[in-house]
Amino acid sequence: MNIIFFDDPSIKQSLLPFTWIRPAAGTRIGILKIYEKWVHALKAGISGSDHFQVGFSFLTESYLAQKFPVKYTEGQVYINGALCPNQEILVLLASLKEGEGLAYGENVLAYRSSQNFASPQDLLAHCTEISHHFKSVEKALLLKHPWDIFQNNHQEIIADFERLTQGRKSAEIKDPYTKVYAPENLFIEPGASIKAAIINAENGPVYIGKNTKIHEGAILRGALALCEGAEINMGAKIRGDNTFGPYSKIGGEVNNTVVFGYSNKGHDGYLGNAVIGEWCNLGADTNSSNLKNNYSEIKIWDYKEEKLAPSGQQFCGLLMGDHSKCGINTMFNTGTVVGVAAIIFGSGFPKKFVPSFTWGGIEQMDTFKLEKMQALAETVMSRKGKRFTTIDHSIFEYIFERTATYRGGV
Repeated sequence: MNIIFFDDPSIKQSLLPFTWIRPAAGTRIGILKIYEKWVHALKAGISGSDHFQVGFSFLTESYLAQKFPVKYTEGQVYINGALCPNQEILVLLASLKEGEGLAYGENVLAYRSSQNFASPQDLLAHCTEISHHFKSVEKALLLKHPWDIFQNNHQEIIADFERLTQGRKSAEIKDPYTKVYAPENLFIEPGASIKAAIINAENGPVYIGKNTKIHEGAILRGALALCEGAEINMGAKIRGDNTFGPYSKIGGEVNNTVVFGYSNKGHDGYLGNAVIGEWCNLGADTNSSNLKNNYSEIKIWDYKEEKLAPSGQQFCGLLMGDHSKCGINTMFNTGTVVGVAAIIFGSGFPKKFVPSFTWGGIEQMDTFKLEKMQALAETVMSRKGKRFTTIDHSIFEYIFERTATYRGGV
């Protein structure tokens, strides 16, 4: 089966800043990225006995196409990159014939076709013309806003936990000073190190990935996903519904937060109802508000409206795009959105929208020169054995130009 994950342009824009440097299907929610969920689900087979060879690629904006190229075959299934799989959709997907699709309200979820569409816009225009060939789906998790990521993280950890652990045996905890509540909901991959920790999996599963480290005195509550190579530092207080992506370092108090990977919040400070991209760093004692003092609705930066707009949310913390960083003692107001490659420091609360490629704080925000940010990204990524490639350079160049108008207002 050849799967092509397409970016609905409207949804991709709504998921910014997290879709600046990746297709929507590269979003991490639960334990896995969205495209990884589909590969696991399809390989397992709808009936549990059928097995698929799954190939996948991405149909996205042209500036991302070199890093995420599309691969056509004689026939493929196009799947909305913001859609998480469930059993109903998997069954319906298997029943699709050539030229048929699935819809959820006005959103195209999937379409089976031998046609090779050059862009997501071409695909969606074609689907609009033949909408009478689409079956309606009653229930779907289609991410449309950044806060959908942390709000649905609990259920996605449960779903991914089942996908990854079914029929497998957990590694054992050898440390005599670690206490586990509800051990039946705990799964540990090989190479994990756990010392003198408290792990409470009564309210949701706890997944401990390969070569992870949980240091002395850490207190963990499920649901929790600690992905490969990630660390939880000494004395950390990890409340429920958190995901810490590969090779992240986490400390302090964290609640209902998704960290995509390779990012550090290694020190004391609070982070809750938040999403943090890759290659971010939060300085010591960084704190983010997630609830207004008057408990009222939070206004959050809307990339479509290009202004702060009502979100319908009472709880929302920091939404920080990839490669952004903040200095020690940084304070973020409720529902602050930070773009890609921003550096924040200084006293007081920065504005609730920090544009991409900016440098400074409440007193002054300047443009962070593209060449300096590219050099910084090369340095940071090399420390964890990754390369900032020439393709990454060109993606940064595109985003830098695309976001110039936002920086005009800082």
